[in-house]
Amino acid sequence: MTVMTPEVSLDPGQRAAGDVTHFWRVPRYRGLDCLRATFRRHAYARHTHETYAVAAIVSGCETFFHRGEQRYAYAGMIGIICPDEIHDGEPYGGGFEYRTFYPSPELMQEIAEDVAGRPLSRPPWFPRSVIDDPELVRAHAKLHACLSRDGVWTSEMEQDTRLVDFLSRLIARWADLDALPSLRYGSKSILRARDCLDAHLGEEADLADLAKLAGLSRSHFIRAFAKETGLTPHAYLLDRRFRAATRLLQKGEAPGDVAAACGFFDQSHLNRVFKARMGVTPGAYRAA
Repeated sequence: MTVMTPEVSLDPGQRAAGDVTHFWRVPRYRGLDCLRATFRRHAYARHTHETYAVAAIVSGCETFFHRGEQRYAYAGMIGIICPDEIHDGEPYGGGFEYRTFYPSPELMQEIAEDVAGRPLSRPPWFPRSVIDDPELVRAHAKLHACLSRDGVWTSEMEQDTRLVDFLSRLIARWADLDALPSLRYGSKSILRARDCLDAHLGEEADLADLAKLAGLSRSHFIRAFAKETGLTPHAYLLDRRFRAATRLLQKGEAPGDVAAACGFFDQSHLNRVFKARMGVTPGAYRAA
């Protein structure tokens, strides 16, 4: 029998607002995160993940910014975000309910190589943000239920079969295995500033110093940075701190220690930033 950690619900305040979230992790699939949520008011801040996000909309509609455009995923559709891609998300209309997997690039490349029957130099790339594939949505729902404690007991073999089957069909139908993702951070001046922020996440950043490092005025630097990365320098720093916090929480470190290590003002600051990007609190994420 598969031993899985309990699902963790979102805090009572958001539940009272009509937003209910359950989050859990399946460690043996390279730390596969799973999310089941109903959102009526919650809106994600723009952020990135080190993993893919594969979300099936159960009811309602989610709208999200992705690759420079506003996208709309209705019930019966799947939204896909590739690693490191900037996106957000919020209800369109009265709200939406969805199920999401966050498979790692390593897991996706492993399945893609099975599909292709050859080694691949990189994980699969998905050209479309929203996929209309009812058969795949049904497979997504069955897999999600199979991995959830809410469902009937299932064996590891059944879980493995459904996971491999779903990801294989997703990749075979919708992925481009040889395409190169669009590159960002092209100019050397912005690369220097980004590398500086990445190397000093736990420290307070100074806009004037970053602009000087890039050889630009402060106003020009902000515009150039946002044009190349999709985020302002401040939003980029928060995103990288969020990602660093995610890694530390996965290791079981306490939220207070994580907040200090990643440069947040305090634990409440970490809570706000993290929940705006993951939909759950750092404590709930750590508990999973």
